[in-house]
Amino acid sequence: MKLRNYALVTAGYWVFTVTDGALRMLVLLHFNELGYSPVAIAFLFLAYEFMGIVTNLLGGWVGARRGLNRTLVAGLGLQIVALAALTAESPSWARWVSVTFVMAMQALAGVAKDLTKMSSKSAVKTVAGDGSLFKLVAVLTGSKNALKGVGFFAGAALLSALGYDGALWVMAGALAVTVVALLVFLNEDIGKSKKKPPLRSILSKSHAINRLSAARFFLFGSRDIWFVVALPVFLADELGWSDKGVGGFLAVWVIGYGIVQSFAPRLLSRGGREVDEVRATQHWALILAAVSATIAVLVALDVAVTVAIVGGLIVFGVVFAMNSSLHSFLVLAFSDDDEVALDVGFYYSANAAGRLVGTMLSGVLYLWGDLAAALWGSAAFVVLTWLFALRLPPMPANVNVSLAAIEASD
Repeated sequence: MKLRNYALVTAGYWVFTVTDGALRMLVLLHFNELGYSPVAIAFLFLAYEFMGIVTNLLGGWVGARRGLNRTLVAGLGLQIVALAALTAESPSWARWVSVTFVMAMQALAGVAKDLTKMSSKSAVKTVAGDGSLFKLVAVLTGSKNALKGVGFFAGAALLSALGYDGALWVMAGALAVTVVALLVFLNEDIGKSKKKPPLRSILSKSHAINRLSAARFFLFGSRDIWFVVALPVFLADELGWSDKGVGGFLAVWVIGYGIVQSFAPRLLSRGGREVDEVRATQHWALILAAVSATIAVLVALDVAVTVAIVGGLIVFGVVFAMNSSLHSFLVLAFSDDDEVALDVGFYYSANAAGRLVGTMLSGVLYLWGDLAAALWGSAAFVVLTWLFALRLPPMPANVNVSLAAIEASD
């Protein structure tokens, strides 16, 4: 395993992730304070999610042809451009002009995010040795989500301390330092395919990848239906939480979710037992469906709403993290070594499509039926995740990454 490359890729991904989480919180809180409706705020994120669909498909193809180190640096550079451009937005602009401009810059940030994510996660497959794939994927994914939570808190704190423009410039500066470091030290091709794949290869030909991608679509749609707009607006407007309170809760939720992801291999293989990762995916999806439905029922019946939301979503986060970690492992396990960037790109385009739909539904359902409607929508999406997980094929026989072996290697 090339630890130097893994460390550089992971470090670049970490810095980007903090700024990505902070940017989301900055935009959400800033425009909520300016009086934008939940649907208008949801629209601000739609272009971000839509570009993820396109970027993952084409980014995987470009990464396979040119190398993942190049797509990683390109993603970080585009994020700098987006952050700097957002400082030009002014409250004196007409509302439709501001919405259009911020959507365009969020679209650029969406391209940056998915180029960076696709590059980082695909690179893990190329640097992992036998028996270490699930462990490295879990560390990268879990640490990323923990740091995204840090980003939520940092965004709220920077907004309070430095204002909207000041926070954006600080994040752009941190990314600029990261880009320079990667250009200097990450100077070899990673994940470059031995053959030049044609453009038509961006669409997966694997039944396993297609079914897993469908499950991923509904899994992340289920989270974003309540997470992106409905929950933060509910906490701020209905429960009267402060910006720091909202940002802090979302930060703690995502950090906890990331920690669980990092320890997923250990949690699944405790006691040294062998684990069938496909069956585990089906099992955890069913548990998540039960948790989602329970929260929705409690909120709909107005039973200890604050406790149901805070406590219930913490449980949701734990179970969701197990599902997400298993998905992130399976996409690499099902991928061919020489086409990993293409398969991962297709899979994460489905992830982005789920987030796009979830983001739109978050604003629409909240406007239609408050947080309860968003939670019912989330529960329905989780049920569909479970149904697609039931159709996954068995684990490939040539993947030497049993959880028991991972645990023993520690």
